[in-house]
Amino acid sequence: MSKFIKSIRGMHDVLPDDTHRWQAFEQTIRQLMATYGYREIRMPLVESTDLFCRSIGEVTDIVEKEMYTFEDRNGDKLTLRPEGTASCVRAGIQHGLLHNQVQRLWYNGPMFRHERPQKGRYRQFHQFGVEAFGIATPDIDVEQILISARLWQQLGLTGVRLELNTLGSTEARKNYKQVLVDYLNQHRDLLDEDSLRRLESNPLRILDSKNPAMKQLLDDAPVLFDHLDEESLQQFDKLKARLDAVGIEYTINPRLVRGLDYYCKTVFEWITDELGAQGTICAGGRYDGLVEQLGGKATPAVGFALGMERILALLESQQQQPAPGVDVYMVLLGDDCEIRGLQLAEDIRRHNPGLQMITHCGGGSMKSEMKKADKSGADIALILAEDELTKQQVTVKYLRDKKDQQSVAFDDLNNFIAAL
Repeated sequence: MSKFIKSIRGMHDVLPDDTHRWQAFEQTIRQLMATYGYREIRMPLVESTDLFCRSIGEVTDIVEKEMYTFEDRNGDKLTLRPEGTASCVRAGIQHGLLHNQVQRLWYNGPMFRHERPQKGRYRQFHQFGVEAFGIATPDIDVEQILISARLWQQLGLTGVRLELNTLGSTEARKNYKQVLVDYLNQHRDLLDEDSLRRLESNPLRILDSKNPAMKQLLDDAPVLFDHLDEESLQQFDKLKARLDAVGIEYTINPRLVRGLDYYCKTVFEWITDELGAQGTICAGGRYDGLVEQLGGKATPAVGFALGMERILALLESQQQQPAPGVDVYMVLLGDDCEIRGLQLAEDIRRHNPGLQMITHCGGGSMKSEMKKADKSGADIALILAEDELTKQQVTVKYLRDKKDQQSVAFDDLNNFIAAL
């Protein structure tokens, strides 16, 4: 007999005991984004491979190692989306949402990267992303940092800190890259294999290396901040002044870079020490050149994204969230009671929206049905047997409280349930 088929490594099921956490998180997101005037956009899971090569960068780890790419029957090269920003920009250009317009958008859904699965990092993961287009001033950067800070507050997360940096303008970054490459070339013998590979293609990513053997080398490296142009410095000062004004605490991290080629100016990360090596739970920044790079008109843009699995893992470690329980279990004994019970149950649901009630199905004895009622976690059982049906009433049995059972007439049932 063949073995049963398992899920693909790094791609996990979300089981019924856990879905309530996802639902609560998603509801919080929807309400929060409406508060700030952001609208939801939904993009397809599959895009042209060229979209990500042009946006993320062909020499990034994502494109070189991690994308799920394949050819369809027409020979077109397609990719399961590894992140949301490029898709959002593509949709904005394609549908005329961006040019000479201000758009505040958000999205939520699965992304795919073929990397080594570990705690908080999976091959299918769910990303919540926020993007704003058409605003060049740093007040919109601050708004998005405020949104993320308010999200932590509403979720009850603690112990997360904000790190901030600026990558400056494209020209300033280009000049700095040359200075950095010159420095690193003088110490090639100290660079690991990944850093040597990135030296000519994406040297800024070397600064983000977690290799402890390179720590001193990188600590002594030239700092991008010392090579910024005046406009970038002024914009960063305005950003900090506004964060100070609204009471957002932050740390300047001159080594903070983002792994995607399209970032410029503001970059930020929210970090925790409670998830091991995968400490970044939210990251973002400005990407003013990406819309033009993908074929649209030059448009300033800023956004951030967070991995929902990481946030939920952090929530679980900080607070136990019990699954929402069933309120009422209806015990029905006999064919006539089943028919009348179904009618009563639908009437109860119609008059009590939000009530969680299970109507017993499958028959059985009083003992077996009461066992299932107790196992369901319901607060009360509504019992309808022949005697109750004759008297046009149900018996109410309290399953969690030490209260005497009582009888309630059919006509009074909705008021009784509403009063509980």
